[in-house]
Amino acid sequence: MKLIEEKVKYVADGTIVTPKGFQAAGVHAGLRYTKKDLGVIVCDVPASCAAVYTQNVFQAAPLQVTKQSIAVEQKLQAVIVNSAYANACTGEQGLKDAYEMRKLCAEVFGLPEHLVAVASTGVIGECLPMENIRAGIPKLKPTAQLDGAVDFQTAILTTDLVMKKTCYETVIDGQVVTVAGAAKGSGMIHPNMATMLAFITTDANVPSDVLQDALRSITNVSFNQITVDGETSTNDMVIVMASGLAGNEPLSPQHPDWANFYEALRQTCEHLAKQIARDGEGATKLIEARVKGARTDEEAKWAAKHIVGSNLVKTAVYGADANWGRIIGAVGHSGAWINPDCVDVWIGSIQMLKQSQPVPFSEEEAKAALMEDVVVITVDLHVGNGEGVAWGCDLTYDYIKINASYRT
Repeated sequence: MKLIEEKVKYVADGTIVTPKGFQAAGVHAGLRYTKKDLGVIVCDVPASCAAVYTQNVFQAAPLQVTKQSIAVEQKLQAVIVNSAYANACTGEQGLKDAYEMRKLCAEVFGLPEHLVAVASTGVIGECLPMENIRAGIPKLKPTAQLDGAVDFQTAILTTDLVMKKTCYETVIDGQVVTVAGAAKGSGMIHPNMATMLAFITTDANVPSDVLQDALRSITNVSFNQITVDGETSTNDMVIVMASGLAGNEPLSPQHPDWANFYEALRQTCEHLAKQIARDGEGATKLIEARVKGARTDEEAKWAAKHIVGSNLVKTAVYGADANWGRIIGAVGHSGAWINPDCVDVWIGSIQMLKQSQPVPFSEEEAKAALMEDVVVITVDLHVGNGEGVAWGCDLTYDYIKINASYRT
């Protein structure tokens, strides 16, 4: 695994438009008071694509339209996105508006309608102000320059405090292949897919069915392993578009460089997921829970996610209180099989529990570990070889303030 990771390089100045063939834009259409609120990604060619969606029963209208678009020929060439309004639980009018967004975008950029995906994020239950969107879409002027990517990244945000973006590159068939992403998400984050939107571009030549399998697998160890508040949104979606313009031979798991591409996509998704967790509403710290020694990887993932999802763990981390009992409590009802006599627990490098017995530790050192920007909690269950990781954030007073006045 380490050898594969070394073949993937992080591109610090990369953006959603770094992969060949992609352009982006964002404008202020009046959906919000002053900030940019309407964005688009456009590909030079019809791109292979893949998508995963929220598991919430109430799926917003844009998701339904995007599914219908992809179903036609498993290709996309543009994604139109608005913030401020989720267009969820808006009935027939919401669906009509989402289709109109798709149609308007297709007309402006000269594309068949089924090559356009639609995404929305914001307040649930309010219809889109379509007059603003009708006026805003023609103002979008996509570019492959940095300002186009930044404008898009800004336009998709809601309560986010920072933009989320990342970029990685690797070599396939002797060609440099790039994978990049932009995301939004701060609250209502508990994906099985959350409000979380992620847009990933790549210039790899990879068929849609292969890309879909890879995305589904990677989502389970990245986006689906983050939690901020335990709430799964109506609008969560991850979309990947692959232009194929890097010039490599078509990828599949049988390709000798497949592992390079898979790892680049995995790192892209994981980096975006961690940025979302770190920017949880009111958060001051990222919590990373690592569980090993479980019966299976799946059980390890359950336990890790229960740790970062526990309000008692989250508040203890916020208060820098080394209360390992909170961690044990979360693991104990995670659904993972536990031998209560052989569990080890660490916060940072400080062991607090060994074979389920307390270990003396320095409260000062533990407090220092809990004051770090990234707090790592490790649990060894000693019942198997399963491993899993999950990410979350601390729970602060500001989370309540933000959500108490979300609509105002």
